[in-house]
Amino acid sequence: MTKINGWTELDDRAVAYARALAMDAVQKVGNGHPGTAMALAPVAYNLFQRHLIHDPSDPQWLGRDRFILSCGHSSMTLYTQLFFSGYGLEMEDIQSFRTWGSLTPGHPEFGHTAGVEMTTGPLGAGVATSVGFAMAARYERGLLDPEAAVGESIFDHSIWVICSDGDLQEGVSGEASSLAGTQALGNLNVIYDDNRISIEGDTHVSFTEDVAARYRAYGWHVIEVAALADGNVDLESLDKAMLAAKAELTKPSLIRMHSTIAWPAPKLRGTAKSHGSALGDEEIAATKKELGLNPDEKFAMPADVFAHVRSVKERGAAVRKEWDGKFAQWQSAHPERASLLKRLVARELPAGWEATLPVFESGKDVATRTASGHVINAIAKALPEFWGGSADLADSNMTTIEGGNSFLPATSDMKSADPYGRIIHFGIREHAMGSILNGIALHGLSRSFGGTFAVFSDYMRPSVRLAAIMDIPSTFVWTHDSIGVGEDGPTHQPIEHFAALRAIPNFAVLRPADANEVAEAWKAVIKRNKPAGFLLSRQNLRTVDRTTHGAASGVEKGAYILKESSTAAKVTIIATGSEVGIALDAQIALEAEGVATRVVSAPCLEWFNEQPVSYRESVISTSTLRVSIEAGIALGWREYVGDSGIIVSLDHWGASAAAGKLFTEFGLTSERVVSDVKKALA
Repeated sequence: MTKINGWTELDDRAVAYARALAMDAVQKVGNGHPGTAMALAPVAYNLFQRHLIHDPSDPQWLGRDRFILSCGHSSMTLYTQLFFSGYGLEMEDIQSFRTWGSLTPGHPEFGHTAGVEMTTGPLGAGVATSVGFAMAARYERGLLDPEAAVGESIFDHSIWVICSDGDLQEGVSGEASSLAGTQALGNLNVIYDDNRISIEGDTHVSFTEDVAARYRAYGWHVIEVAALADGNVDLESLDKAMLAAKAELTKPSLIRMHSTIAWPAPKLRGTAKSHGSALGDEEIAATKKELGLNPDEKFAMPADVFAHVRSVKERGAAVRKEWDGKFAQWQSAHPERASLLKRLVARELPAGWEATLPVFESGKDVATRTASGHVINAIAKALPEFWGGSADLADSNMTTIEGGNSFLPATSDMKSADPYGRIIHFGIREHAMGSILNGIALHGLSRSFGGTFAVFSDYMRPSVRLAAIMDIPSTFVWTHDSIGVGEDGPTHQPIEHFAALRAIPNFAVLRPADANEVAEAWKAVIKRNKPAGFLLSRQNLRTVDRTTHGAASGVEKGAYILKESSTAAKVTIIATGSEVGIALDAQIALEAEGVATRVVSAPCLEWFNEQPVSYRESVISTSTLRVSIEAGIALGWREYVGDSGIIVSLDHWGASAAAGKLFTEFGLTSERVVSDVKKALA
């Protein structure tokens, strides 16, 4: 029997049945990942039963610790503990593993299964996103209880992660872990399951580095736990390591724990075959014998064991009751902060916050990135929960909150360091930045943003995709959005990126045409509370005179009539971002030649597609010759211009030259539009 204080024979049996459930669930559906779940059963069990601060009766309890299973393929590791703990999963759900409509999909899904803090599956994402969770916890503490000593606030809690070899091979985990060390995130504890097995066999075919040394170099507190002689997890040593990790409040902790995949399967333990395949009836029966279980029983859970594991709800209720008492005292002592917390929990916005947004005068050319910087600072004045930064491009992305101080630990030697600062320095780590933004959004109380050049959105695409899958309000600011970048040349000029980003379902891509569209776009993004990305110009753009053109509030519908034709329109020109100016110039020339032309600004096609057919037809009339103008590939525009329409696009790489020269040489001009329209109408 394991020699942990309070551990009983019932705990040993519970772990055995957890291993058996992992085998049975995968065997029943015929596919899945049993081996890691078998090996990790005692680890997850000890965490949920003895270390994790949680109340299964309220998965959204503010005072809870967060747990992230970064190796999402081992989802039975989590589902078994959610079942044991009473989060709403029952045996029928375990039996429905990986089937249509079940609460136990192949990988954990946020918003689908109670107790799942984030969607995991892409390796490395959980580790990286956990850094965002930990950063958010510190920032939110600064809003609500900054005076309390570290570890003494009711809002202090731990972020627990279980990860695999594969997680730590992925670059994004390294990016984020490096930043976590710089940030001295003492609330972050990662258990690394070092089982030396991947799909292709022993991990030493590709992964021989000293992970512990790497993490020490990152600035982490590292504890190593060897496996027992028989290959099982050394739970006693692991338990001590977990206590030590919780006690370390000045740096993140990595527990490098050695295990044997599929332990104690007689033939398949320690093999790659057990990673992603059902073990087979014969091996399962033999393994159950090793565990002291009835080999003929499937999905077994004796009443005494079940009652024992569900008693964790009582522990959770007791901890919650104590916390509620402290919370009541905090509310009484801090009524203004309590009011703020109430608003944040409800995801509400303060009355009149929009009044802080700037209105830009016509006649002054402003780059949309510059306008965005002004809007960000206006929002920051109204919303204390609003914070963010850039991947080392703040001066270019215009993402700095003035007077916000740098989000850095008190131990940092940087002059502007503030543990509760509003400016995040992500470093040149775009992928990690995306994951961290997701973690901040998932943690729940604050709103953040992160900026880089649009061409580097490729580096963070997996994070953007996960934000869209989870439907969380991560906001990405991508500047230098076209050949308008100019002299930096094709490596820094987005061409295919608009279409690539629009291809992501449930993700809004915003490319505003002028400063006032930027303000309206930000307002809509904050209100919608959904994943979104801005594409903003490096170069100055005209600020449209709204007394003679359509109101910028039309942005909320995705596309709107910016300038109506003089008479019934024969031509409709649809443009986004910097190309709207080209459309307006083309309209003037065409109208001068008697061609009634309407100009439509389409800053967000996703929002436009949400509108009723009647509205869409009223804006982009199918009875007119339709023309699109955008400094990116043509893909996607045929839907809007029709088979007979004209697409003015850029379907090749850019070049190194002044922005104006590039637009002219590549035919993105009003003259080209006028010529094409006249030919089409002839």
